[in-house]
Amino acid sequence: MAWNEPGGNGKNQDPWGGGGDNRGGNNRGGDQGPPDLDEALRKLQDKLNNIFGGSGKKPNSGFGGDGGGSGSSSGSGFFIVIIVLAVLLWAGMGAYTVDQQERAVVLRLGEFIETKGPGLRWNPPLIDQVSKVVVTRVRTRDHRSLMLTKDENIVEVEMTVQYVITDPKDFLLNVRNPEESLSHAAESALRHVVGATEMHSILTQGRETLGVQVMERLQGYMRDYRTGLQISQVNIKEAKAPSQVQDAFDDVIKAREDEQRVKNEAEAYSNGVVPEARGQAQRMLEEASAYREEVIAKAQGESQRFTALLTEYEKAPEVTRERLYLDTMEQVMTDSPKVLVDVEGGNNMMYLPLDKLSQGVSTRQSADTSVSLDNQSLRQVTDQVIDQLRQRQASSRREGR
Repeated sequence: MAWNEPGGNGKNQDPWGGGGDNRGGNNRGGDQGPPDLDEALRKLQDKLNNIFGGSGKKPNSGFGGDGGGSGSSSGSGFFIVIIVLAVLLWAGMGAYTVDQQERAVVLRLGEFIETKGPGLRWNPPLIDQVSKVVVTRVRTRDHRSLMLTKDENIVEVEMTVQYVITDPKDFLLNVRNPEESLSHAAESALRHVVGATEMHSILTQGRETLGVQVMERLQGYMRDYRTGLQISQVNIKEAKAPSQVQDAFDDVIKAREDEQRVKNEAEAYSNGVVPEARGQAQRMLEEASAYREEVIAKAQGESQRFTALLTEYEKAPEVTRERLYLDTMEQVMTDSPKVLVDVEGGNNMMYLPLDKLSQGVSTRQSADTSVSLDNQSLRQVTDQVIDQLRQRQASSRREGR
């Protein structure tokens, strides 16, 4: 009977056990050697069967034929477990996550399958190759070079190219190094545009136009090459002459700026003088027209006055003649400071130097005040002088009688 059969004295018969009381014989219990490998595998199989719902332990009849079958089944079960674990591990390696700003390009055995968007994804590992590409980030690439312009001058241009990836498949598969190809294409486009443009335009107001033309040509290159890149902006950061001749170019630019400034000043002066001259000419024309109308109206008025005066003169010649004489004398003597007095009955006209009298009166006043005779004072003085002259003439007549 085997030592581990039911009903046997397993405690005393276990060849590896250490609980026997055999003290004197050759059988020394658990101290005789290591446990059997088949037994260890069987125990592991039993534990796994219990975990996965197996049938538990099965009795065997020792180290004979039944024991060999049990060892073989234990080995096959162990390998099945290993395979299951390997499959689970392989399946777990195929799970991955694609971010919102990324796209995943899937290759199966080197052949393109699809492009996947954001989310949790799974592909069989070791069969499919997944490459993630960021498609929302704006990338920048700088470029600087010396080149020849249309008028055979050398300029140094520095520009910045901004671009994004729009087609991950073309970006990864069509071109070996898309960004390096972008650099070469940018230099080619820049040289083509600069070679067709004059230096003055590049150094002054033509930079914006230069950037637009380079962007259009560069985008055409990227579309023809199928690089999956979209050019968003081309900025011309700097355009200048080479450092060896920069001072001479600065002098030329300064001279051109002075020329433009002088032209602007001349135009401003012209815009200020020409309208003023036109205004003065128009004013002179208006004044001449007004003077003509004034002279014509005055002549017409004088002729009408003369006609009316002639009519009155024909009615009363003496009175009209006297009136004309008085009016004429009044006009002549209005601005004169001298007074002539014609006394009735006298033979000579008396002359009164009123200007001298007014100067004598003013010299008698204080130095801080100035006094002048107005019209009323002159009339008063004139009346007094006339009264005195009349009194003298009356007294002389009485004496003559």
